[in-house]
Amino acid sequence: MRIPNSADFMVEDNAVLTPEEERSIVSELTTESEDNLKPGNLYFVISKRWYTSWERYVEQPSEAPRPGPIENNEIIESADDTSSDPQLRRLLVEGEDYVLVPQQVWERLVEWYSGGPPIPRKLICQGFYSRSYSVEVYPLCLMLTDGRDKSITTIRLGKQASIRELYEKVCAMKGVSQEKAHIWDYFGKSKGKLLDPSSNKSLEESSLNMDQYILLEVDGSSSSQTALSSAGNELALVPLEPSRSLVTIAGGPTLSNGHSHATTSKFSLFPKISSDDNGCDSLSILGKEERGGLAGLSNLGNTCFMNSALQCLAHTPPIVEYFLQDYNNDLNKDNPLGMRGELAIEFGELLKKLWSSGRNAVAPRSFKTKLARFAPQFSGYNQHDSQELLAFLLDGLHEDLNKVKRKPYIELKDSDNRPDDEVAEERWNYHKARNDSVIVNVCQGQYKSTLVCPVCGKISITFDPFMYLSLPLPSTLTRQMTVTVFYCDGSRLPMPYTVTVPKHGSCRDLITALGTACCLAADESLLLAEVYDHKIFRYFENPVESLNLIKDEDRIVAYRFNKMQKGTGKAKLEILHGGQERAVLESVRGRDIKRFGTPFVTYVNTEQLSGSDIDAVISGFLSPLHKVQASSKIQNGREKGHLPNSAVDKTSGIISDRDTEIAEASDRELTFRIFLTDERGLDLKPLLSDSSVNPGIVTRVLVEWNEGEHEKYDSSYLSNLPEVYKTSFSAKKTRQEAISLFSCLESFLAEEPLGPDDMWFCPGCKEHRQANKKLDLWKLPDVLVFHLKRFTYSRYLKNKIDTFVNFPINDLDLSKYVKNKNGQSYLYELYAVSNHYGGLGGGHYTAYAKLIGDNKWYHFDDSHVSSVNESEIKSSAAYVLFYRRVGSGTETQSGEMSTGMD
Repeated sequence: MRIPNSADFMVEDNAVLTPEEERSIVSELTTESEDNLKPGNLYFVISKRWYTSWERYVEQPSEAPRPGPIENNEIIESADDTSSDPQLRRLLVEGEDYVLVPQQVWERLVEWYSGGPPIPRKLICQGFYSRSYSVEVYPLCLMLTDGRDKSITTIRLGKQASIRELYEKVCAMKGVSQEKAHIWDYFGKSKGKLLDPSSNKSLEESSLNMDQYILLEVDGSSSSQTALSSAGNELALVPLEPSRSLVTIAGGPTLSNGHSHATTSKFSLFPKISSDDNGCDSLSILGKEERGGLAGLSNLGNTCFMNSALQCLAHTPPIVEYFLQDYNNDLNKDNPLGMRGELAIEFGELLKKLWSSGRNAVAPRSFKTKLARFAPQFSGYNQHDSQELLAFLLDGLHEDLNKVKRKPYIELKDSDNRPDDEVAEERWNYHKARNDSVIVNVCQGQYKSTLVCPVCGKISITFDPFMYLSLPLPSTLTRQMTVTVFYCDGSRLPMPYTVTVPKHGSCRDLITALGTACCLAADESLLLAEVYDHKIFRYFENPVESLNLIKDEDRIVAYRFNKMQKGTGKAKLEILHGGQERAVLESVRGRDIKRFGTPFVTYVNTEQLSGSDIDAVISGFLSPLHKVQASSKIQNGREKGHLPNSAVDKTSGIISDRDTEIAEASDRELTFRIFLTDERGLDLKPLLSDSSVNPGIVTRVLVEWNEGEHEKYDSSYLSNLPEVYKTSFSAKKTRQEAISLFSCLESFLAEEPLGPDDMWFCPGCKEHRQANKKLDLWKLPDVLVFHLKRFTYSRYLKNKIDTFVNFPINDLDLSKYVKNKNGQSYLYELYAVSNHYGGLGGGHYTAYAKLIGDNKWYHFDDSHVSSVNESEIKSSAAYVLFYRRVGSGTETQSGEMSTGMD
């Protein structure tokens, strides 16, 4: 494909748009597109790298160059792809590798910049109850096997395309009439069901998955005759699947041969071996050497997150026992919050396959199809979060199995200083009156929430149910920040300090921590600023401003002042540094001055300044940077970045030499070449010793460094400004910084103020207040699930924490954390773990699960299952932990369930 160049496009009337005009047009077109969403709208994929360069250009045109042609080759599989539909590389992440823009925006960008290649994708509408729009970035890719010559051809269609459209495309591609064509589901290269050429059922609803095989057979070909020779009916074409059970799933027919079979009410976990259908004694248990529960789950394309969560639930004894029996009477098909019972039926069918197939891997295609229908966020083939899937699945199963067909309206009473036991029991009974299912009975507990108004002292106590506990890792409550302190009296070298602050703290927290680290005196203060492109990008002067605004890759400085320097009637003076190297961008108004280093910031009187005054200020700042050979006085007296005590006026904290320099400034030429400049650094006006400057709110000057300055001063102290946080350093420490599950639980239960976005309406004050919140455990379920919050998200930051959490495998005693002392056992043991390896936006999920009767652990890595030692269960990959109460009746051996469930 030829990529168009800028000569192929002409802007109307040869007009060149300004960056502000481009930004405005794109913004308006994007808003217009968002207001007119409909299936079939085209969006285009653009490289995030190129789009970011365009954003910088239109937002800060003085600092960023105009980008070249659109360059998408880095995100497609092959830069040599000359087709009209180049394919994206797999596993790309939106917002990190690419962005999506509406068709109108793409057309404008190509008009302005040319380039490509174009990568169009369609907007689709998904969901059963709540409809949502999304762009299908990765259309379904099917491998078509031609039964006539065994050739394989790639077919690409949207997952919402119909089976009829699939026939049309295949027949057109192969030159075959639709009357003679038969297309089979050929998953795993095993012939499954025949696809109906007249069906409007979508490919996704037909359980066709990414990269799976389909088989084309043509009437009259040798392959078709061979397939039909053994029998004249469809049954002969469909092989018996050994992994399918011949029992009836709750509420639906058996799916062994693609047909329904009459069954008795007798249930067995294992398939029939004999041809008899008496429903009882003709059942086998897979042979004496094989056990149920050791089947893997095939990866259908980035579905390891789903497989991991499913294996943990598939080894939860009370859940397995329930779904391997007849639960038809519990299905709530009319619950508006449920999925018409379909999710529960599909989940039960999957569990039966897992517990009846020995070690044969099961492909959860039908379950994934049903999941995508009711939870479109899990559709497609991107990686997702196993805990998010688990949360949806448990809630969905509960609603599908809720025995309460009509939920009564119950008006909750206030606690009114009643005993906690009474209020908690009342709230639990209210909850059970509206929610009664095996999920509630097994997995739900109750915690006590206490809110205290910081103004009037009003206390509000509520008791709420929980399905799992999401525990913060203590390291996620704080963050380390490195900030370089500049001494504005010129007394010391710039010094970086690394401090620990609350993760969601304020600038006041950072200033307090820095003040302690650098021994800030009572009459001193710090001014925080972000340095970007060797200029001051912004100041953090509001002490309550959130630290979430500061990213790990930012470079932050703190300028240290005393009260004499920073007082009323003062204005900021910013001193930028420039060299004589040629600028990367265009020459600035005829001068080839390139900025470098970290700016100085100080306060000056708002009275008129002369060039000599500014020159003296610069000299004072640079005095600690004198090289050893340049000043014998500093050479003899400086120690560890400090000037000799005699050189400092102890009453003011300012170098006495600087006073001399200021006094002598008017009697000599300027020491430096200084230019008055503007906010953008574009206008450069030379300053002489007698030049007059009227300080504004911020006055900016640029000092030009020539060879002489570089020889006299060590500019490396200005250039080596560290980032706020270097992630590479922390990665080496995570194994040593082990924390316990108990410390995570204590952090979860600790009292803390609500965030500013989560204010509580105090019934006493009749105002929203930032109340203090305290959680306590009150009732624990038989199956207790802990979610370790390894993934952290903020407006600017996404991160995964690989800290090793030490959790008990046996004898997890939670007695001291439970406030309800009713004599019940709170001793738990681990039976399953969902693991996540790797980083954000990808990685890999696996599961550990214990066959309790065998007292053996197994590793479930998609379709691969292997035994594992108990000592290997603990790792920094542990993400979701599943515990069962000891002595609760959950100790039933699931592998033996088939013998006692008549």
